[in-house]
Amino acid sequence: MKKNKYFLTVRACGLSYLVQGILNNFIPLLFLTFRRTYGLTLDRISFLIMVNFGVQMLVDYLSAKLVDIAGYRKSAVTGQLLSALGLLGLAFLPVVMKNAYLGIIISVFVYAVGSGLIETVGSPIVQACPIEDKDAQMSMLHSHYCWGHVLVVLGSSIFFALFGTDSWRFLSCIWSLFPIVVMFMFMKVPMRSLADDGEIISGRKMSGMRTFWILIVLMFCSGAAEQCISQWISTFAESGLGIEKTTGDLIGTCLFAVFMGSSRVLYGKFSRKINLARFMLFSGSLCAALYVTAAVSPSAAISLAACVLCGTSVGIMWPGIYSISTEVIKGGGTGLFAYLALAGDMGCAGGPAFLGFVSSAFNDNLRAGIFASAVFPILFVVMLAALKINLLERK
Repeated sequence: MKKNKYFLTVRACGLSYLVQGILNNFIPLLFLTFRRTYGLTLDRISFLIMVNFGVQMLVDYLSAKLVDIAGYRKSAVTGQLLSALGLLGLAFLPVVMKNAYLGIIISVFVYAVGSGLIETVGSPIVQACPIEDKDAQMSMLHSHYCWGHVLVVLGSSIFFALFGTDSWRFLSCIWSLFPIVVMFMFMKVPMRSLADDGEIISGRKMSGMRTFWILIVLMFCSGAAEQCISQWISTFAESGLGIEKTTGDLIGTCLFAVFMGSSRVLYGKFSRKINLARFMLFSGSLCAALYVTAAVSPSAAISLAACVLCGTSVGIMWPGIYSISTEVIKGGGTGLFAYLALAGDMGCAGGPAFLGFVSSAFNDNLRAGIFASAVFPILFVVMLAALKINLLERK
């Protein structure tokens, strides 16, 4: 991509996804700390995941119209501001409020609104930029989420090793500096709107398309398949496999994000030589096999390796659906991206919660939850095949 005046716009959007990676993956590192400190059960921890992605879903839905009214710049700046406030609230509200759990919920709610805005505006801002190889840029854009995941795991692990997990509140303040920096970037970079590229079809018209609903299910499954492992791998490694926390975070959580980000970068580099649909079918099938392996293997090392390799298999799912959607539904505009983000966040909320509730039903057995969650990549493969058939019928 040539470094024209929109280079910094794409860079700001990439860094905004890095912020989202920090937001979604910081608290999971503290699940067992919350259990020890506040006596939270797995179902209450699962509720935190539901609040995070549930609020993002609400923001996605409202943003389908409100973002076009408010404008991309105001929406992007507001998203970063709320992200910073939520992380700061996480550091202070559990201390100043009598009900620490409620303080955590409020903080998650605030930064979830910011995360929802990040998800809604990041992709359409890049899609609207006059740049080359947008499919590749979309995959590279979403790889920043993974690097944010890696950053928060590595940074938190080093911080905890030096200062202990009881100092997590101070670390939350440090992470809040990232969205503040990105917020100032969004105040200055140039932006275009998707509405500048031609006629935008309405949400009502899109809802009457069978292809639209197939894309919605695909996004739900991609979000669920990704976040089931991402949100629970740290806890699974420590309590389910008996691996020491720092080792589990670095080898499990961090490598999962590295593999996921690497798969997105590789597709971005070689997108012209790769059939996206076939690559996604292979990735979905591999993901299902790895879920089952992680659940049933008697070896802790093999189970952890399967979880880590899931990062490779889920990497292309989310950005891949975004890329396909702009080809099969012309003129979807910001609304299409908002609805896809909504479906993806529904999966991000429902998938990990489903895993947690199944595990609780089997006496906190996370293997049972992971095995049951293999339904999401399986459904992804089925719906991707259905999309291909639907497109052939339209020709």
